[in-house]
Amino acid sequence: MEPVTHLLTGACLGRAGLNRKTALATLTLTLATEAPDIDFVAYFGGSVTGFAHHRGFTHTLLGVPFVAGLTLAAVYGIYRLTKNRGRAAQQLPNWKLLYAYAVFGGLMHIFQDFTNNYGVRPFAPFNPKWYSWDIVFILDPFMLFALFLALFVPGLIGLVTSEIGEAKKPFRGRAGAIAALVCLALAIFVRHIEHRRAVNALESITYQGADPVRASAYPGPWNPFAWRGLVETQASFQVLPVDALSGDVDPQKQAVTIYKPEETPVTLAAKESRLGRVYLDWAQYPLVEEAARPEANFHLVRFQDLRFATLTDLRGRIASVLAGHVLLDPQLHVVEESMGAAPRQAKAHQPLP
Repeated sequence: MEPVTHLLTGACLGRAGLNRKTALATLTLTLATEAPDIDFVAYFGGSVTGFAHHRGFTHTLLGVPFVAGLTLAAVYGIYRLTKNRGRAAQQLPNWKLLYAYAVFGGLMHIFQDFTNNYGVRPFAPFNPKWYSWDIVFILDPFMLFALFLALFVPGLIGLVTSEIGEAKKPFRGRAGAIAALVCLALAIFVRHIEHRRAVNALESITYQGADPVRASAYPGPWNPFAWRGLVETQASFQVLPVDALSGDVDPQKQAVTIYKPEETPVTLAAKESRLGRVYLDWAQYPLVEEAARPEANFHLVRFQDLRFATLTDLRGRIASVLAGHVLLDPQLHVVEESMGAAPRQAKAHQPLP
């Protein structure tokens, strides 16, 4: 999930009642539910390094206690700073309980990331397999709306009541926070049911006379019944919309067919690159093909995971989100590799029109 949903979920967990047990509970939970994303610092080492470590150790069950410790250290630093300025909380913090809250927040982060289609590796390094539920878009507007209401409406009510002279109530907003968390749970439940219907619909038909080897469905941000279907057969991939409510699937009219490219010495060499090994370890529906033919016999190989390729991308032959590129010289040695846009050297080698 994107950072705002993580942060607001932590704040709601605190306001739902955990803040009644110890001071700094809401602060700890808010920071802890976002803390695993500290792995973004790996991107300072380049796009491939960042990609290799994204949702890595900090998103594992083994890493959660360490991330919780870092979170608690940050909370303690904030506590000491405010105390030195004479603004410390009246209630003394229970540091053991706050550490347990930080662990809980880290686990909640991993669970929320598991619900989308990027996936997590919670059991690494012992089991490095990626797991994804594929039911929630990375930014769900309904979840965000529920969380915003829960956190900001009680504050507005507090401002109004203070203006008319009513005493401020402690722990305001508990009911709204609980309601928001219930909404999140219901949204996940509905998404799961509709996801199962979409996958069943995709698996129930043939594609160009071939039975599906496997099928998946991926959500959009708005309509819980509209899914992007992805089906693999022995010879091709089929990307098409599917209506979970009606079970409507029409591969003859709506599907984009991508035939599996043949392996070549160029693509095999690209797969042996660092990016290639990391990418193929993560991708569930990898498509590896030569994307262009720069001059001087240089070779540009593009890596895509069709989980993130939209129908518009595929019809226009546009690189999907989270595509990677490897540039090879005439001897098939790696010249450059990167996530996102094609390497700069590849552009420099493009022949003039």
